[in-house]
Amino acid sequence: MSMTTKNLLVELFVEELPPKALGKLGEAFSAGLFESLMAQGLTSEDSRVTPYASPRRLAAHVTRVAAQAADKPVSYKLMPVSVGLAADGRATQALLKKLAGMGLDAGVVSRLRREGEGKAEALLFDTEIRGATLVKGLQQALEETLAKLPIPKVMSYQLADGWSTVNFVRPAHALVALHGADVIPVSALGLAAGRITRGHRFEAATDFLSLRDADSYATQMENEGAVIPSFEKRRADIVRQLHEAAAKIGGVTPIGDDALLDEVTALVERPNVLPGHFDESFLEVPQECLILTMKANQKYFPLLDNSGKLTNRFLIVSNIRPADPSAVIGGNERVVRPRLADARFFFDQDRKKTLASRVARLANVVYHNKLGSQMERVQRLAKLAGEIARRLGADAAQAERGAYLAKADLVTEMVGEFPELQGIMGRYYAAHDGEPEAVARAIEQHYWPRFAGDALPQDNIAASAALADKLDTLAGIYGIGLVPTGDKDPFGLRRHALGALRILIEMQLPLDLVSLLNLAKGQFPDEVIAESVVQDVHGFMLERLKGYLRDKNFEPDEIEAVISQNPTRIDLVAPRLDAVREFRKLPEAAALAAANKRIQNILKKTAAPSGDADPALMQETAERELFEVVNRLAPQVTSLLQNEDYASALTQLAGARQAVDSFFDSVMVMADEPLIRNNRLALLKSLGDLMNQVADISKLAA
Repeated sequence: MSMTTKNLLVELFVEELPPKALGKLGEAFSAGLFESLMAQGLTSEDSRVTPYASPRRLAAHVTRVAAQAADKPVSYKLMPVSVGLAADGRATQALLKKLAGMGLDAGVVSRLRREGEGKAEALLFDTEIRGATLVKGLQQALEETLAKLPIPKVMSYQLADGWSTVNFVRPAHALVALHGADVIPVSALGLAAGRITRGHRFEAATDFLSLRDADSYATQMENEGAVIPSFEKRRADIVRQLHEAAAKIGGVTPIGDDALLDEVTALVERPNVLPGHFDESFLEVPQECLILTMKANQKYFPLLDNSGKLTNRFLIVSNIRPADPSAVIGGNERVVRPRLADARFFFDQDRKKTLASRVARLANVVYHNKLGSQMERVQRLAKLAGEIARRLGADAAQAERGAYLAKADLVTEMVGEFPELQGIMGRYYAAHDGEPEAVARAIEQHYWPRFAGDALPQDNIAASAALADKLDTLAGIYGIGLVPTGDKDPFGLRRHALGALRILIEMQLPLDLVSLLNLAKGQFPDEVIAESVVQDVHGFMLERLKGYLRDKNFEPDEIEAVISQNPTRIDLVAPRLDAVREFRKLPEAAALAAANKRIQNILKKTAAPSGDADPALMQETAERELFEVVNRLAPQVTSLLQNEDYASALTQLAGARQAVDSFFDSVMVMADEPLIRNNRLALLKSLGDLMNQVADISKLAA
């Protein structure tokens, strides 16, 4: 851009923004402004945007912004030449009317350009559109950006005039817009832009801060306003301080939690990490309870020792930096004490009743109005988990017991206060009740894996309970028609499907998925669940499986070759894929895949051949040779498949290459004689069946 550019700073100063939304709001504010300015031609190719977001401000710094965009050449297509010009070349009334509508007169007719040939020849008017000024462009950018911000909940408030109502995430109090050192006269949310903002609520050097220019923003905010305006810089500063504070204490590590770190970053403008402690007696409570109450209620970072065990120390991220922090530390220690006392009270109260005694109360907890109560559900889960365990050769009684008790902690005080602890508290309470260790483990791990990349159940008893939980959900919820659509999946069916698939694959469990789904379906009354649910859920899970396998770097055509056969032994899918990957490296692979595709296309277009191929009806040497090759390879391939040696089974097929090529070169499959034609089709069918037992290798054809 030839014209002079300056850097631009826009800041919106507001009341405290919702902390869990701040990161996204900051990114959306800066990106929205930048994209709008760029679309209007006000930025340069090398312009860059820097986002700023703190509890009380959203801001963006954009480099190389022009005071006015360059003029843009545009062409308006008016009408065909035959309509716009008479035979003598003069403008017709139609053309003059069109020009008048554009604010032009007959004087421009001689400047019109022609384009095209014959009947398609058209008249065009070339001109330039004046580039947008920064005042107009920034005003438009602000309006577009504020309208599109991902605001979780909009507030309505009145301006100082007492009449005007504004809708925004929080009341806004100041707008800054600086192009270099110059104020850009724009407005938003009832505010006129200036250069005045405010710093830290308690620690700024002055109540109001006058910004010198766009580039001094971050420095002035830090030095005079006591605010680190950059979300990322503030976050990094908190991480640094957390580790420095932990190092001073020695032998402890701050608990890692990105969500907590983001939330705390959104709560402070000038972070100051301070150490705190609580009475060691609270450590008798399960550490998950203490960690959760400190994180969720107080936004503290618990400290773990080198073995991962909770200590009685924690770190506070304060928003102020007093010379003597003892009052801040003492205040936080006093506040956390009753929170921890509540957790201890819940834990003590819950242990007064056994988990088993609580199961009856699940009859009063609705799972789904069409699928009954949680009590009915655990009865289904127990039967299903026991049967799965029997198939795995695991202790069916313990799997049934774990599944029966799996939901009992939902009616405890602790889980009522902290739903995130379901399963975890069940394990503690089961151990307290004297339940076998495997049962307690199954209670916690029947939820596993809870999210992508989460740990899997640690044994077959827990895996049986986890599969029962996921398959019951899939059969029940899918079976009453609550199928995920778009990004809506309120019952987490995609997560349940992927969890079950991961258990089957990564734990290498030799279970037939369709058989398991039939078991799950059988637990429900026939009139409640759709008849097609097993087939539907199997297809749904295979679609999820494709995504999982793509993430494992298998090629789409390799995945399609295996999944198109609707496999039911999910544990054997990855070995089949590995075999397909090895097969396609063979020099014969491409020709065999192409032949397989040809066979399938022929068989699709004809009636299914009756009976097996009969050598007595074979007239050509090539068809007899192919018949012999198929009969020789079939038992070898079958034996290898029975031993689950898929790579060797596919490699054996390479031996058929020459016979297959000769057959297609010299044999007319669709012979006129019906018996000969049927016999050749039967031979091709037997060849296709032989080739496609591991995977549909026609999917590998180019």
